[in-house]
Amino acid sequence: MHVTIEDAEKIILAARKSAEKTKTKMCIAIVDSGANLKAFYRMDDAWVGSIDIAIKKAKTAVFFGMPTGQIGKLSQPGGSLYGIEHSNDGLITFPGGLPIVDKEGVLIGAIGVSGSSVENDHTVAEAGVKVIGVSDLPAHPWRT
Repeated sequence: MHVTIEDAEKIILAARKSAEKTKTKMCIAIVDSGANLKAFYRMDDAWVGSIDIAIKKAKTAVFFGMPTGQIGKLSQPGGSLYGIEHSNDGLITFPGGLPIVDKEGVLIGAIGVSGSSVENDHTVAEAGVKVIGVSDLPAHPWRT
């Protein structure tokens, strides 16, 4: 199952509202469960460099079914995923990417947000996901 365009639009709208509250300019990417771009929104004056980062955050979150910040913790020197950011044509391993899991617990896509601090990116991504589901999947052996 994939995220629908209707759900992607709801997610982007909620994420945009969250970004406006924090007075940030964000790029917001939604990918389906196959990591294909489903929807994208770039707020006026958002950094051009954030376009690629938002898309890669969303892809990273769906590829591994976990928040990008969690992958970042595992990919530090000596970590079990050290160097993973060089795989899959480049991953982003800092916060701002979250899986989108529907109410039945099925991974249907992911959101990636870029344009501010990683804390703000994560907050905006969370606001988007919450309108249709959650970002947690069942336990995985790599999760800490």
